[in-house]
Amino acid sequence: MHLSGLFLYPVKSLGGFAVDSADLDALGFIGDRRFLVVDETGRFLTQRALPRMALVATALDATHLTLSTSPANSVRIARASDPAAPLRTVSVWKSENLLAEDCGDAPAQFLSDFLGTRCRLVRIGEKFSRPILKAVARPGDVVTFADAYPLLVISEASLADLNDRLAERGEDALPMNRFRPNLVVAGCPAFAEDTWTTFRLGTATFRTGGACVRCIMTTTDQETAERGKEPLRTLATYRRSAAASTDVIFGQNLIHETKSGRLRVGDAVALL
Repeated sequence: MHLSGLFLYPVKSLGGFAVDSADLDALGFIGDRRFLVVDETGRFLTQRALPRMALVATALDATHLTLSTSPANSVRIARASDPAAPLRTVSVWKSENLLAEDCGDAPAQFLSDFLGTRCRLVRIGEKFSRPILKAVARPGDVVTFADAYPLLVISEASLADLNDRLAERGEDALPMNRFRPNLVVAGCPAFAEDTWTTFRLGTATFRTGGACVRCIMTTTDQETAERGKEPLRTLATYRRSAAASTDVIFGQNLIHETKSGRLRVGDAVALL
């Protein structure tokens, strides 16, 4: 087994991109979900309610995040924490009263105009602190603006299995970006990742936080923002959670026990 894909999503629910390598810190992959779009009350916004968020592309260089909706329409935002930036109190699911840095009026106007709703862009800064609230968390386990866990892994075989079932129903195959994983693994059977407890990639060790419950975002075409019924309709026929029959699962959430290190595409997966 080996790591066949690595993906970063700099802003929660906006576009992501593939990388050849990614570095870890205490929060997860550096550059992953360090920014968040919030409404005027500080509540997080996602593609669940605003599918057009998928159409905002992201790019990172050493110092800046760039958001773009066309070659002629973009805005740049500094990545580094700014102690002078205004603080906003924001929330992500049950994580309330998170302190984040407001990124200013330019990205707020850019996103508000495109999404058709008043919003702000915020960034993780020096005052940010968000422990993982799940029962599997241990002291020192923290997370970014991601839903609940720092990382998500899916195997190529799991997606192939789903696409075979979609083909049998006369449906089109779906790309991996519907599921927004950070890590993609090749060389194992379909849904082998469901059985892993801990594993090593390079010098980093990970433990699983449990199956990822999928939502309406998976039905959103990441290139057009159009919605359909798949893959949830097909997944519901064979991927229901044993713990909660209404939950449809695909992929495994991860917590990185090693709070630093670099992962590279091609790294071997060693089960522990």
